[in-house]
Amino acid sequence: MEQWLGKFLDYLELEKNASPLTLQAYRNDLRQFQQWRPQEGGELGIGHRELRRYLAWLKEAGYSRGTIARKLSALRTFFRYLQREGCLAGGDWNRVSTPRQEKNLPKFLYYQQVEALLEAPDCGTYLGFRDRAILELLYSTGIRVSELVSMDIHSYQDKERLLKVMGKGSKERILPVGRIAVRFLNEYLFRIRPRLLSPKIGDHGFFFLNRLGGPLSDRGVRWIFTKYIRKVSSTEGATPHSLRHSFATHLLEGGADIRVVQELLGHVSISTTQIYTHLTRERLREVYRSAHPRA
Repeated sequence: MEQWLGKFLDYLELEKNASPLTLQAYRNDLRQFQQWRPQEGGELGIGHRELRRYLAWLKEAGYSRGTIARKLSALRTFFRYLQREGCLAGGDWNRVSTPRQEKNLPKFLYYQQVEALLEAPDCGTYLGFRDRAILELLYSTGIRVSELVSMDIHSYQDKERLLKVMGKGSKERILPVGRIAVRFLNEYLFRIRPRLLSPKIGDHGFFFLNRLGGPLSDRGVRWIFTKYIRKVSSTEGATPHSLRHSFATHLLEGGADIRVVQELLGHVSISTTQIYTHLTRERLREVYRSAHPRA
C-alpha cells in the first residue's frame, strides 16, 4: 500500500494541483488507516464491513463526525484511484454512507470584539506594529492564514490598494484592501519590515517576518492571534479563521451580495458561502430576542 500511496500523492499534486496542506492531510489519513488495518499477504481488497469497523474505531477514539467524514472521503478517493490503475478489484466499500454532519456554525466575532482585538497590539514596538498589520489584513480581506504567510513583497500593490493571493488549488485572486489596513500595511512594509530583516538571513522576499527575520509561519500567526484575543475577549474557540468568518458575516450583514462574498473568499461553490447567511439569521434572532419585550 505504501508504494501506491506515493503514486497517489504524486497524482494529486501533478494532475489535480493539490496544495501541500491537502497532500499532507491525505497522507496522514491514509497512513492512519494503513496502521489500523491488519495486513494480510499485501492484499489491497477492502469491504464495507471492514471500513465500517474502521469508522467505528475512529468514533470510539473521539474523532468528530466532520473529521471521520473527511477521512472516509480520502479513502474513497484513494480506492477509486486504485481501481482506475487496475490494482484494486471492485469492492463494496461504496455502500458505506458518510456520517451525518453536525450543523455547527462557524465561530465569528462581533464588530466590537474585532475592534478591541485590532487595537490590542502595542504599535510602539516593531513586533506590535507588525501584529496590528497582520490582524488588520486578515479582517480587511478575509484571507486564510496559509494565504497570509505565503505572501511576498510583490503580493501587495500599495498604490492600487490591492492584494494578490494564491488560494486553495493554486487559484489566484485579487482582493481590495480597506483604507485602514492599507495605512498599517504601508508603514509596516516601508518602515517596520526593513528593521526586522536579519543580515544573516537576508531579504527572502516574504512579506511578514518573525522576530528573527525569517518568514512568519502559520503557527506564528496563530500564536499572535491567541495572545491578543485572550486580552480582549472570553470567546471560546476563536482562531485566526474567526476573522475570516467575521469578514464574511459582517459583509452580508451590511448588505453585500452573496456572490461577491463568494468571490472574495475564493469559494468554488456558493453553497460553501451560504453558511454565513445562517450566521446573519442567528444574529437577527439574537437581537430580536434581547430587544423585543414579547420575544
